[in-house]
Amino acid sequence: MEKNWHAESAEAVAKALETDLATGLPEALAEERLKRYGPNKLDEKPSRTFLERFMDQIKDMMIIILFIAAGISLGLSVYNASRGLEAEWIEPVVIVLIILVNGILGVLQESKAEAALEALKKMSVPRVKVRREGAAKIIQSEGLVPGDVVILEAGDIIPADCRLFESASLKSNESALTGESMPVDKSAYDLVPETALLAERTDMLYSGNSVTYGRGTAIAVATGMNTEMGRIATMIASEKDGDTPLQQKLAQLGKYIGMAAILICVVIFLVGIVSGLGMVEMFMTAVSLAVAAIPEGLPAIVTIVLAIGVRRMVGKKAIIRRLPAVETLGSTTIICSDKTGTLTQNRMTLVKVFAGGAIKLLEGSESDGADEEVAQLLKLGALCTDGTVEIEGGSEKHVGDPTETSIVAAAMRAGITKDRLSSECPRVGEIPFDSDRKLMTTVNAVDGKYLVIVKGAPDILFSKCVSGNIASASAALDEMGSDALRVLAVGCKEIESLPEKYEPDDIESGLDLIGLVGMIDPPRPEVTDSIKECVGAGIKTVMITGDNVVTASAIARQLGILRDGSEALTGRQLEEMTDEQLDGSVENYSVYARVSPSNKIRIVKAWQKKDQVVAMTGDGVNDAPALKAADIGCAMGITGTDVAKGASDMILTDDNFATIVAAVSEGRGIYDNIRKAVRFLLSCNLGEIITVFLAMLLWRESPLLPIQILWINLVTDSFPALALGMEMIESGIMNRRPRKKEESLFSGGVGVATVIEGTMIGAITLLAYYIGSRSGLVREAGIQLGETMCFSVLALSQLVHAMNVRSSHSLFRVGFLSNPYMVKAVAVSTFLIIAVLQVPILSGAFKLVSMNAQEWRIVIALALVPLASCEMVKLALKCLK
Repeated sequence: MEKNWHAESAEAVAKALETDLATGLPEALAEERLKRYGPNKLDEKPSRTFLERFMDQIKDMMIIILFIAAGISLGLSVYNASRGLEAEWIEPVVIVLIILVNGILGVLQESKAEAALEALKKMSVPRVKVRREGAAKIIQSEGLVPGDVVILEAGDIIPADCRLFESASLKSNESALTGESMPVDKSAYDLVPETALLAERTDMLYSGNSVTYGRGTAIAVATGMNTEMGRIATMIASEKDGDTPLQQKLAQLGKYIGMAAILICVVIFLVGIVSGLGMVEMFMTAVSLAVAAIPEGLPAIVTIVLAIGVRRMVGKKAIIRRLPAVETLGSTTIICSDKTGTLTQNRMTLVKVFAGGAIKLLEGSESDGADEEVAQLLKLGALCTDGTVEIEGGSEKHVGDPTETSIVAAAMRAGITKDRLSSECPRVGEIPFDSDRKLMTTVNAVDGKYLVIVKGAPDILFSKCVSGNIASASAALDEMGSDALRVLAVGCKEIESLPEKYEPDDIESGLDLIGLVGMIDPPRPEVTDSIKECVGAGIKTVMITGDNVVTASAIARQLGILRDGSEALTGRQLEEMTDEQLDGSVENYSVYARVSPSNKIRIVKAWQKKDQVVAMTGDGVNDAPALKAADIGCAMGITGTDVAKGASDMILTDDNFATIVAAVSEGRGIYDNIRKAVRFLLSCNLGEIITVFLAMLLWRESPLLPIQILWINLVTDSFPALALGMEMIESGIMNRRPRKKEESLFSGGVGVATVIEGTMIGAITLLAYYIGSRSGLVREAGIQLGETMCFSVLALSQLVHAMNVRSSHSLFRVGFLSNPYMVKAVAVSTFLIIAVLQVPILSGAFKLVSMNAQEWRIVIALALVPLASCEMVKLALKCLK
């Protein structure tokens, strides 16, 4: 039913939908349309099973390599068992356990998948009042069909997209759909052009929004997935979750490791066959190399480090819904932020008044206070309102139109309460606000007299006044308007007696102008500093809002978003631009006003095409598609709709923009810690590869058994790697530029350091094997002693190396005990190594022998080589700076 219903007259709409404005649809026709168009609800997406989510967790290349290693190990064990030889079942079992733990951790940590459509469904209205066959009746909202006549009043949730044909002082809150912070005046009688944007269609009501004031009767023109809400649901469903930068890097790393492992295994296998070694023996050696090449614990460690980050984030009032989002935050370069409720307080506040012939500040450090003229203006303004403000739990609760409640709240802060005013000056008559007059009038009994108070649009009210400084008020109106304030005028007059009939032309004339009140949805006080911190961190903040361009630009300038050289763009201007034009000029714009949901996605994707990592913040239904399209979607936890939360990666529980900046800092720290863990694990694995590879080339024998390597990789390495993930965030991390999307995990010298450190570990391990198996430095040199010394040096040197990787600064400066988690990890790992070496049942299983004091001294001396070497390098680098 695609049609520009807003541009059609009510009669034309009724004719097109074959309905009668007076009687509504016949029941038989309604039943037929229900079959044709389906129920008035959003399509449901089948929820994914635990198994499906688990399978998503183990699609990673590193996990696939682990599967292959487990398969080879299991195959060899079955082969050996079939020949009556000793079979090693521990290796494949342990590898499979790693895969299970990694997958289950990911599934448990991530919150419910794809909750956005379910949240949209919850916003649907269960029951609605319609007119059918001439009678008003209440039906289930799912039974509503195009052509139904819908009856609405204040407080109702709108059940479908509707074209008004009757209205009285009707206002609708559309902030969730369009981003407009104020309730929108609606009128069945407005002439709306075909090209009008969604927020400008004043003769339309949209599904999922609410009626805040007045009443109306409308024709349902679209239901279910054909509504604007349904279109947003479709956009959410069509957006796919892309891989984060870390996921891409780990996948690439997994491929490289896999190719290297296969190449090394093939080379060693061929060398062994040419040298006359047995095929089974060479298979076992190849498995040793494969196990050595693959950091089995890395996927689980990355998952756990991210989970640790998630726990830290909760303490900083941010809930992470997808684990990789933690790391993505750290690489954010663009924050596209909604204005209403995110950068601003989502509460209209009276900040300036014109009273006593001058503009006066009402709030803030420069407040002029509530003098007699201001107090009189606030008193009369509050009397001419229907809104109320209550104090609950120490905070204000605003009930009613936000513009009116801002006046009531300002009066309350000046010591003038609405309850006292209503008691002392009771209302005895009124003319409600309507969009044609743009005025609201009350008649109150004051000191035995009747006082007419009129509030409304200044240009209209000025024409009704016979006294008061109109010229000064007009100048004040221009000045207040330039600050993007919403300005209302207040006037009054006394009457001798109450009229029999309240005629606006009579009552609303001959007024005395009392003054002007100016209100705005003000910025959050902490946001300005947060945006300055973003600038220092190389992050650009972009405002995207459904509000008008004047208000948006004023707030953006105040916050430091709209600065010299940047521009504001309206949704209409954006609609006229091609994707190519937007891609070429997107860097010029810092503010986008009056934009639609599809425009928000275009903006996000234009930045992404420039290889930027985009975070999108928002709270409304209209933000949900862009939240999902962005690299990291941040929803507001307090004011945010369930739809926005469901489409997001992160939820800010305090609705504080500053929390995003703290989360970015945490994300950068977590990425640094993951790099440390990767550097540590790969340098250790490289050391193992070098040891086995060179030993095979030199002596045609492997110095390490697969089970020994597996023990080191999974037990000895894992605890220190996890402790590296708990390192504190380094100072000055938010003074760095964001890393580029394509930047390698090994940039900044990490790759070179990994190779050098791995070579060093391999060299001292190989030396230990030579000393234990062939040299005359020990009591009885032999293969088993060589394997034992090799195993001991490799395991202990890696623990020492974990301390090196903690920081680029000297350990003597950082402190050996400054990370208690590392201290505990080294202690536990050392205990486990000694247990394997000294407990007979364990040393027998690992084919190790006991060592004497001399051999232990050699092992400890070699294990400390990485510490001495790295400290000398750090000192040299410090001297060169």
